[in-house]
Amino acid sequence: MRFAPVLVVAVAMGLTGSAVAHVERPSYWPDPAADTSISPPAGGKVPKVRSLRSALRERAPGETRVVCKRGSMRKLKKSVKRARKHGYDIRPSDHRSLSRKKARRLVRTNRRLKRMCEFRQIQAAVNASGNNDRVVVMPGLYLERHSRKQPTNDPACDQYRTNGDRPGQDGVALSYEYQFKCPNDQNLVAVMGRGLSDEPPPMPPNENRHGIPDAGPCIRCNLQLEGSGVNADDVTIDAGDASKGDGGPNGVGTKKDVAVRADRADGFVLKNIKVRHAKEHGIYVLESDGYRLTHFKTYYNGLYGTLTFVEDHGIQEHCDASGHGDSGIYPGAAVESGEQRPEGTDFRYNQQVRFCDLHHNMAGYSGTNGNAVWVHDNRIYDNALGLQTDVVTGAGHPGYPGDSMLVEHNLFYSNNFNIYEEDSTVKPAFPFPVGTGMWIAGGNYHQVRENYFWDNWRRGTMLFSVPDQLICGPAADGNEQAGCDPDGQTTSFYNSHYDNHMGVRPDGTADPNGTDFWWDPYLGTVGNCWWNNIPADGAEITTSPSSLPDCDNGTNPEESRAYGNPVQTQELVSCLAAFETRTFDPNGPCPWFKTPPEPQPGDSSSARASASAFSGPPAAAPQSEIVPLDRRSDMSGVSCAQWNSSNAEDRAWLLEKVTEFVGGVVVDEEKAVGYGDVLTTEQANKLFNTTCSSEVAQGFLLYKLFSYAAVLTD
Repeated sequence: MRFAPVLVVAVAMGLTGSAVAHVERPSYWPDPAADTSISPPAGGKVPKVRSLRSALRERAPGETRVVCKRGSMRKLKKSVKRARKHGYDIRPSDHRSLSRKKARRLVRTNRRLKRMCEFRQIQAAVNASGNNDRVVVMPGLYLERHSRKQPTNDPACDQYRTNGDRPGQDGVALSYEYQFKCPNDQNLVAVMGRGLSDEPPPMPPNENRHGIPDAGPCIRCNLQLEGSGVNADDVTIDAGDASKGDGGPNGVGTKKDVAVRADRADGFVLKNIKVRHAKEHGIYVLESDGYRLTHFKTYYNGLYGTLTFVEDHGIQEHCDASGHGDSGIYPGAAVESGEQRPEGTDFRYNQQVRFCDLHHNMAGYSGTNGNAVWVHDNRIYDNALGLQTDVVTGAGHPGYPGDSMLVEHNLFYSNNFNIYEEDSTVKPAFPFPVGTGMWIAGGNYHQVRENYFWDNWRRGTMLFSVPDQLICGPAADGNEQAGCDPDGQTTSFYNSHYDNHMGVRPDGTADPNGTDFWWDPYLGTVGNCWWNNIPADGAEITTSPSSLPDCDNGTNPEESRAYGNPVQTQELVSCLAAFETRTFDPNGPCPWFKTPPEPQPGDSSSARASASAFSGPPAAAPQSEIVPLDRRSDMSGVSCAQWNSSNAEDRAWLLEKVTEFVGGVVVDEEKAVGYGDVLTTEQANKLFNTTCSSEVAQGFLLYKLFSYAAVLTD
């Protein structure tokens, strides 16, 4: 079976920028232990940020290389003068002042750096660097003219291509060797952290993605790339049309897919730099153990402000990300250090995203297979969808299913940016529901706690499942994933929403969401709980369905068992065409592309709460009411109880009759006369055998199970 909601989510979240433009190589989580072949060791922990002044110390580890423009000192002094008078922004919600003492120190440091300057382009300084070195970039606009001139998809580099993760992708993915030998084919600035190995990457890729099988020696590990200005606005790396400034459209005039790439660069630090207008990703960190992106800004890159992929020991902090067609920040395929961690290891959060403003993107934050990522103390606002995590895996997305994220102490508000309007300067990659604070599209053991959600006109949060059939079944086109069960369901289980403030601002002002919590209770899922969430004074939490399990305040998650809700599922189905065609019609059947009306305090309309309630399993029909199958012609009352009590001959009769009952003539106002959707005998048999085997399913009506599955199957 191929379920439409699965396909919806798959196309929506599963395709990363690499899937849109090119297929990325099969990727592996790096060895989490420190690499002691260099001193100080690389990786094993989040790297510390070295101060700008320490770049002048002769005894500091590594060498310092300085990049500058002719007008760098003039720009620096102008920026210092402005900051002394008006202050400066780390991000829109973090405005700071510059003291006279700090201003003088910064000018003196830059004067000494200017005397050390030997490079006009960043890539040249990176190429000359080794382990523990630093590249300091003085104020200016860096277009990297030499890198820009290098051909993209150069035929001379084709010999370094490798196989993709899935059948039919041979020869299209770009290997590490490709990036190493042709660093500016895709990238404006490339930091290649390790040399080449004598061993080629395994083909097909290893199913176990722990440890890079062809990792070479460190050659640029512990590299720090930093701007020397007052803040990130003083040093700009632009991969596109610099005349657009910090504006859009996203990817405008782009010359390279990636602006700054750090590949197998353990211990990489980027600080105090702004990145704009790349075709895909502003900053891309791949297969690196230990990274820190701090005090940075990313504007109007085509898909992602930052993409950190198969990473460990990382922090992204003090940032501003705006104008991206997918998301401002994307930590994808994070290492399995949560619920699915290797046996004998301790639980740990492997990456953090903190102290950032994520706004005016399709999604502020996005992450496929977001394993054990800690997202906290951010402002996520004015996006179409504030935060999304999903389990739908494209090529090169290990870590299925995502689990154990902690989302806490964030502000999710006013995520009503309609990216799908014709005059939007941000061109969307996928269909997301305008007006939504966050969603979990498949995933387990995620915690959403102590956040504020207000003024999200559609919903505060959404939670729905992704059936495994698409990920690893026939519909997955061979994209097998470790942990995926083509005959079962592995998401969404044991997700918790608690102690959140809903429809109220931090100052206590009521500012309602359209609906606070929305859940599609996928049949058979367990452990999803909502408790102790706090509305504005005099208001109530609004939900769809109209009641959600609180699991005895989270102490008894087994209390929450889902039995399906066709109202919720129908919404996902209605958006299928948009995912297949990429036609985002606000007047079409999918409601996500039209800005919802602004809810008002005290509004209890159907837009805010659904009348359909969460309830327990249907009661099994008493044995005395089960009519012999050979005397029934009406299928409206036949349940799983009859199926389970039938022999092979009776089941064959049932399949025939249910198919006739559901697939008969349908009178439709638009189609005039048509026929209902049906399943094959094999599909229906598997459906009933699987579903009716559960004790709680004895009262399920066969025709409803059949029609529900038939509608979702193409």
